[in-house]
Amino acid sequence: MFAPSPIPDTEPPRDCPRCPRLVAFRDALRVEYPDWWNAPVNAFGDPDAWLAIVGLAPGKHGANRTGRPFTGDHAGVLLFETLAKFGLAEGEYAARPDDTLKLKGAIIINAVKCLPPENKPTPEEIRTCRPFLEGQIAALPAPRVFVALGQIAHQSAVKVLGGKLPKAKFGHLAEHRMPGGEVLIDSYHCSRYNQNTGRLTAPMFEAVFARALEVRGET
Repeated sequence: MFAPSPIPDTEPPRDCPRCPRLVAFRDALRVEYPDWWNAPVNAFGDPDAWLAIVGLAPGKHGANRTGRPFTGDHAGVLLFETLAKFGLAEGEYAARPDDTLKLKGAIIINAVKCLPPENKPTPEEIRTCRPFLEGQIAALPAPRVFVALGQIAHQSAVKVLGGKLPKAKFGHLAEHRMPGGEVLIDSYHCSRYNQNTGRLTAPMFEAVFARALEVRGET
């Protein structure tokens, strides 16, 4: 069972052909792991979200396997625990798409929809996938605050929201006011590597979402 999209008309097709390298990687994984999702990963969350969380791309053993963002890998544990702490998630996260987890007021959208080798999409792949991010953000009725998880997500979010990258520099807890009035807050990615090295701690990550709630109250 895989999670349906809250904004289904904006998703790429299961066999999206746009990025040849990602298509080849996806096809190889379908042979090696035929029971995995192995396809572009849908957005997940509340279609009426005021908070949009922009991730990087599916993880191999996480979303690429389960079909739901941040589900089944180490990064998802911290993300969903944090969202629950701030009232942005309810139900039980059991690391599978048929658990009872639901997001409230928040939605997760990846900058790149397909798994890239070594979790590193090329600049061309990021650009090629950006129209999906743009379409999904446009489909949301009233997103007011954005959280970018990592620099690639930051760059894609700034471009989609009409900002200028030389002025909007990435940094943990950095805030950027976009031309349309939206506020983008940066966070180091909640990857296993960042957590294990101490680059991102739970209090640091929680501070991002605490600030997002503050910004919502200010706008």
